[in-house]
Amino acid sequence: MPTTAAIDPREVEVWVFDLDNTLYPADCGMFPQVSQRMGQFIARFFDTGLEEARAVQKRLFRSHGTTLRGLMVEHDLDPIPFLDYVHDIDVTVIPHDGRWEEALGRLPGRKIIFTNGSLAHAERIMERLGVAPHFDGVYDIVAADFVPKPRLEAYRGLLRTHAIDPERAVMIEDIAKNLEPAAALGMTTVLVPGHGDWATEGSDGDHVHHLVDDLPGWLLRLTEDMIDADEPN
Repeated sequence: MPTTAAIDPREVEVWVFDLDNTLYPADCGMFPQVSQRMGQFIARFFDTGLEEARAVQKRLFRSHGTTLRGLMVEHDLDPIPFLDYVHDIDVTVIPHDGRWEEALGRLPGRKIIFTNGSLAHAERIMERLGVAPHFDGVYDIVAADFVPKPRLEAYRGLLRTHAIDPERAVMIEDIAKNLEPAAALGMTTVLVPGHGDWATEGSDGDHVHHLVDDLPGWLLRLTEDMIDADEPN
């Protein structure tokens, strides 16, 4: 289990949030939709059956970090039609959690979304959750020049683009391996588990500083501690 000292939100300049399965529960039904759309796209791209397409999808993901990156590297795929197709999904399955509004509103510092998805996908999810006004930017796969997490250059691009001091930043993710580069660069890391064994693999490593089951609840507790400390005796 992680043993890093508790985070003082007053010392954090930037909060970096992953998007999918982090800002909403992994079991709400979003990932199966995206995975199905990926399989359909790949089946049409290679003119093959869905079973073979799923095998290709998994192989590319394991080898390149994202299925999209694998298709681009190995098959010179135009990424934009792929992104548009796989993100054409029903976001109303995401439950509205009213705690997010308060948690982000009380949280000091800038908030940035760092996603292997597209800006349009991030905007739809933020709108669904009602949290868009609380975020200062989105660093999506296009901004990263289609270099996905966990490639180190994607993190360096994030830090450079948004002028982030990693020593004063916290990164929150649902995939343990995506926190390795963040920790290596000096960021404090938070893992939100709950998306299968492949996502939590390595979660007991030193690169995972905090393990959090209920992210909005955890953020509210952080700011409650801060408010309590600031109240006069």
